[in-house]
Amino acid sequence: MKLDSLETLLIEELRDLYNAERQILKALPKMAKAASSSNLQNGFQEHLRQTQTQVERLDKIFADLGKPSKGKKCEAMEGLLKEGAELLEADAEPAVLDAALIAAAQRVEHYEIAGYGCARTYAKLLGHSEATKLLQETLDEEKRTDEKLTELAVGSINTEAIDPEASMEGKSASQRRARA
Repeated sequence: MKLDSLETLLIEELRDLYNAERQILKALPKMAKAASSSNLQNGFQEHLRQTQTQVERLDKIFADLGKPSKGKKCEAMEGLLKEGAELLEADAEPAVLDAALIAAAQRVEHYEIAGYGCARTYAKLLGHSEATKLLQETLDEEKRTDEKLTELAVGSINTEAIDPEASMEGKSASQRRARA
């Protein structure tokens, strides 16, 4: 790959993000299924819907730039998601797994925030106003998702993970059995 201009760098960044989002589309349903917190499950499902919209935005940006919608393998996202997938295989208490899933999801969000922030800046410098607007929308969503994950972690999940048995005491017997 030859990076001979900021325009070329923008296209490469968009291709990386496109592939990253497509990988995330496959991972989010698994994460939602593995989560024991209904709030976390709902958060992952909401982010799945957002991610589908984000891919559509990238499709529009590619079309506007006269480029095919295609990604280049995003090795970084593949690694982040592989680490997340390893959590799903762990012998973990449900509350501890939820805390770990949040941490893994926030790593993904931070990667996306960095990528979308750079792509938005390149698009703005190059005068691609529609792409700038669409990339900013996605960047704002990614930041809100990260904030929601922090709220879930700090608000309840990390505390429940301190002593998973104690957090289960408030649950009904059927809820405890369902998690066992």
